[in-house]
Amino acid sequence: MIKKLMMVLLMFSLIFLIIVIFIDSSNNPDLQNPINKAIYKLMTGEKLSPADHIKEDQIRIEDDQVIITIRNAKIARFADTNSMDPLLDEESNAIQIVPNSPDQIYVGDIISYTSKNGDIIIHRVVKIDEDEEGMFYITQGDNNSSPDNEKIRFWQVRFITVGIIY
Repeated sequence: MIKKLMMVLLMFSLIFLIIVIFIDSSNNPDLQNPINKAIYKLMTGEKLSPADHIKEDQIRIEDDQVIITIRNAKIARFADTNSMDPLLDEESNAIQIVPNSPDQIYVGDIISYTSKNGDIIIHRVVKIDEDEEGMFYITQGDNNSSPDNEKIRFWQVRFITVGIIY
């Protein structure tokens, strides 16, 4: 009887703790605590979003043109693989930049990389981790049900997508 009571109290305590963390997270727009951010995303179903690589002061809108100042920008087109549907497809145009260091790539960013079999893949970073060989990225197509089965190293990354133009 005491064991059952202890288990019930433990369960209610855990539920209470999760609720408190969730409420604290949803009231905190900065979500500084990564545990709170993870729980918030899990409980709200929020999707991963790219980092803000283009700042507002880099964009100028005039009557007849839009000027975006980005150093070393490249334009990209995509193959019709459907892995990133509906975000981008073969008719999409993207603006990409070459990252200079691993710390320029964030969870949520869309990167183009050379896979181990030589294909150029464009998928979203869903996890950044480290092992005995150093930092690596795990990616996943937005339309794929599971992450890619490859640890992507910085030397494989060719571009970060910073804009998509339809």
